[in-house]
Amino acid sequence: MIRFFREKNLVLATRNEGKIQEFKHLFGKVDFTLLSGKNFGEDEPEEVENTFVGNALIKARETSKLSGYVCLADDSGLCIESLNGKPGIKSADWAVNRFGKRDFGLGINKIIKALNGQKKPPWYAYFKCALVLYWPDGHYEKVEASINGEIIWPKRGENGHGYDPIFLPSGYKVTFGEMNRWEKNKISHRGIAMEKLLKKCFCYAE
Repeated sequence: MIRFFREKNLVLATRNEGKIQEFKHLFGKVDFTLLSGKNFGEDEPEEVENTFVGNALIKARETSKLSGYVCLADDSGLCIESLNGKPGIKSADWAVNRFGKRDFGLGINKIIKALNGQKKPPWYAYFKCALVLYWPDGHYEKVEASINGEIIWPKRGENGHGYDPIFLPSGYKVTFGEMNRWEKNKISHRGIAMEKLLKKCFCYAE
């Protein structure tokens, strides 16, 4: 049975400030308090599963253990058809430099280099997002969403984050990197997933 969220506090299981602000915008006005995972430790758990849902579940479960609250976690990535779905769940890892820091300029160059060894454009791809809402008693709800598009080069735009400057969503003439971040939220994989979760677990009759 689907469980509805009725608590007074919800922890966002991320330490990424940009993502925290994005979630707060997607939620809009709420009658509960949104807390940051940064309040319950600086280190994020190691993501060792082979699915987006599996890794989101790890983050939600571990943050719930630390906080004692219901937690919401996401895991997302870029999947490229010509690369057999890569980088996929390893999207962030592709951007890690030799110092152990994330550098998505490096990640983008790695993708373009790999694609240049494959067939010519168009390079079809999609962004995917999994959300897990996890209760301290072990119950959880999950949703997934994706948006189709293609990889373009040279990159375009300075907005967004990650691989946004090289992703052109289907039906649009501008990349995620060229979109206003709040306009992007309306059509993005995370935005669509959040809409599903809000309808599933947050919209209910008293």
